[in-house]
Amino acid sequence: MSRPLKIMLVAAEASGDALGAGLAKALKARLGDDVAFVGVGGPKMAAEGVVSPFDIAELSILGWIEGLRAYGKVKRRVEQTAALAEREKPDAVVLIDSWGFTIRVAKAIRAARPDLPLIKYVGPQVWASRPGRAKTLAGAVDHLLALYGFDAPWFEREGLPTTVVGSSALHVNVDAADGAAFRARRGIAADAQLLLVLPGSRPSEITRMGPVYEATVRKLKTTNPGLEVAVVAAGTVAHDVAGRVAAWPFRVHLVDEAEKYDAMRAATVALATSGTVSTELALAGAPMVIAYKIDGLSYQLMKRFVTAKHITLFNVAADDRIAPEFIQQEATPAILTAAVGRLLADPALAAEQARRQMAALDLMGRGGPDPSELAADAVLKVIAEKSGS
Repeated sequence: MSRPLKIMLVAAEASGDALGAGLAKALKARLGDDVAFVGVGGPKMAAEGVVSPFDIAELSILGWIEGLRAYGKVKRRVEQTAALAEREKPDAVVLIDSWGFTIRVAKAIRAARPDLPLIKYVGPQVWASRPGRAKTLAGAVDHLLALYGFDAPWFEREGLPTTVVGSSALHVNVDAADGAAFRARRGIAADAQLLLVLPGSRPSEITRMGPVYEATVRKLKTTNPGLEVAVVAAGTVAHDVAGRVAAWPFRVHLVDEAEKYDAMRAATVALATSGTVSTELALAGAPMVIAYKIDGLSYQLMKRFVTAKHITLFNVAADDRIAPEFIQQEATPAILTAAVGRLLADPALAAEQARRQMAALDLMGRGGPDPSELAADAVLKVIAEKSGS
């Protein structure tokens, strides 16, 4: 009897952990006991059988300067991950998002095992900055699983076979989410205004954005004392977020992953750190304000290479600033207070923004096939082609 197919999945942050878990689940649905997993990931991948040799939270690094400071640690984890591939001898490796870490892993594995199929799940956003990365990726892996149709041409021009699988964030089922039940559980009146704060899923995001959001909420509550506040604590940073929020001098409803979509449905307005969560909020019908800050020197270096006009994906797809975005020096409590305040004060404006957010999701591919299923098909096809079967 032949051994099960062994697939190595590598993710280095919370969003990648979710993608890896979805892919593992889809592969198990097809192959049952005929597939086994090894790799690096977080709690969601662990639940699907991927036992990580280290905590990926330490790899959630944002910005060039922070990356330089963490270089030694990242290098050791790259070596450890490549050694895992050498030891376990998988039939394929899927490297999920996290460009800085996974491109190094790809190169290390390719040097040791040139014959091993390497698949990148989520390419770098070369349409936004540093288009040269498309050529770099084409030289390092065998196939790309891209999230959006506008990704593919950049990589195919460099000779990298690409399958557009769509974004899992567009397929989050929020239909069952119950905002009224969330409010009832937390003792929040049905007509009370609720601000939902989503500070991020990386430790550096919590460190940088947490104080900004606390000061913003303080200012909002000064003029609107009845404003209810809830804060989402992503699994990878839950302890840090809980500790910070406990020190805020007003009542805050701490929300874990299990209640996140109920809270999104319940929210009057959301204040969020840029990321996948903006798509989820739009699906839930929550008007939002987006903020983002990285290390100052990293930003000065990065902005020379950035060509995109927006950072929120549905804004990019619509080529319009539907949700307000405040980046770096604009992400101040005063500016965020004014932006959130406008939406809280004008229900018609908030409703129109929510409608336009949803329309932009259609441009991104909302309603298409399940990305995890398409990704599983593509992975199995690559393995079959490489093995000649």
